[in-house]
Amino acid sequence: MTTLTLIDEATSGAATPIGTLAVPELRLTVREILRRRVRLEVELRGAGDAEAAFRAAVRAFDRNGFLMFVGTRQVEDLDEVVELTEDAEVTFLKLIALAGG
Repeated sequence: MTTLTLIDEATSGAATPIGTLAVPELRLTVREILRRRVRLEVELRGAGDAEAAFRAAVRAFDRNGFLMFVGTRQVEDLDEVVELTEDAEVTFLKLIALAGG
């Protein structure tokens, strides 16, 4: 069993821990990590449709609305399988558009 620590980070460098996930698998796709993160967020807020929120998160990922890092490595493909280390960190870096761009 490994524990994933989920962190939201802004381009300003501000990092906010979101929560942790206990993961029995040693390997997961990026898509499944994202699905579990969204499910956790919906549970913590106590409202919303997890599947609709997941679809919105996939669209945001595909549009480069955020970057995702497992440890220090950026993952770019939702179907990529990542090896999970004990107490791994998964960081979601929200990107913002430049003014006028």
